[in-house]
Amino acid sequence: MQSTPTNYFELFAIAEQFNLDTKTLESNFRKIQSAHHPDRFVSASPAEKLAAMHTATTANEAFSVLKNPARRAKYLLERHGIDAIAETNTAMSAEFLMQQMEWRERIEDAKMARNIAELEEVASELKQEAKSIIDALHQLFDIKKDLMAATELTRKLIFIDKVCADIDQVIEQLDD
Repeated sequence: MQSTPTNYFELFAIAEQFNLDTKTLESNFRKIQSAHHPDRFVSASPAEKLAAMHTATTANEAFSVLKNPARRAKYLLERHGIDAIAETNTAMSAEFLMQQMEWRERIEDAKMARNIAELEEVASELKQEAKSIIDALHQLFDIKKDLMAATELTRKLIFIDKVCADIDQVIEQLDD
């Protein structure tokens, strides 16, 4: 049994780029999961079982990273030696910092007012912003190869993903 590639793109036999074909990613993920399913290794040696489990686990992590645009961008930057969320990498435009504060205030006000419609409105705005960032990241990574600009946008996208998750959590709490 051959060893599992550590490069997630190689693992799924897809090009190392930001813009990827999610159908191919999903299809290749299913193939790997099927080929390395524990049921296929019932009578295999302990080493073969362990290798299959390692490959399946790596495939799960790789799929989780590559299917999420923010995590994919962060991973691509890491492949180039850039830690997008390093404590030393905190540069953000004043405009985006002000926007963050506005979103956070609106979320807090909506939470206090138990206004789920307002929370959903903020989430919708964030998702629109994320979509434009994702489009820009495709240009920056795959066409312009501008990793510095991609780093700043990746940090914004990671922030937006976190805020969207926070909003989902608040809505869930208010629904209970």
